[in-house]
Amino acid sequence: MTRVAWLNTHGHFALPPQAASVAGVLQRVFEELGGDEREQRSKQLRTLPNDLFHTDSKTMVEVDEVQHFTSFRALTIRERPSSPGDQSDEYLGLCEEWSSVADRYRATKAAKGFPGPHGRSRQRAYNDLLRDLVAPVMGYRIVRVPAPMLSGPEAYARAAHRLQGLRSPDD
Repeated sequence: MTRVAWLNTHGHFALPPQAASVAGVLQRVFEELGGDEREQRSKQLRTLPNDLFHTDSKTMVEVDEVQHFTSFRALTIRERPSSPGDQSDEYLGLCEEWSSVADRYRATKAAKGFPGPHGRSRQRAYNDLLRDLVAPVMGYRIVRVPAPMLSGPEAYARAAHRLQGLRSPDD
């Protein structure tokens, strides 16, 4: 699986200089999610996986299952700068629809860097925001496939038109 060095367990505390423009938003949201900087920085430094990666076009594809549509994810969407064509409104609607289920998913699972209840959900919301903000400034595209309660083939069918036309940034 293809991984990139800037997408790692230290998050915005280990960004390369060319991503400095998004560090402030990431820091603010990290704090709002109850992140603990000392814990986050003390994690073993590892790259985070992508669901799918199209190397030629430098496109990361993320399939967002129901556990991605938490109230914490809604907070990150509201706090980030929006851009034309993004999926903010769609994702906020999905968070509203699914958060009662998603917020209960692994609610007691601990996550280093996000202590307390819902640690894993808060960590996931932060990592999703990390991808959304840093990928574009690092020259990558990100395609999100909302797939609450969908099978793999159903999720692909939903996003096929966006995936089939991927080309290298140089084309």
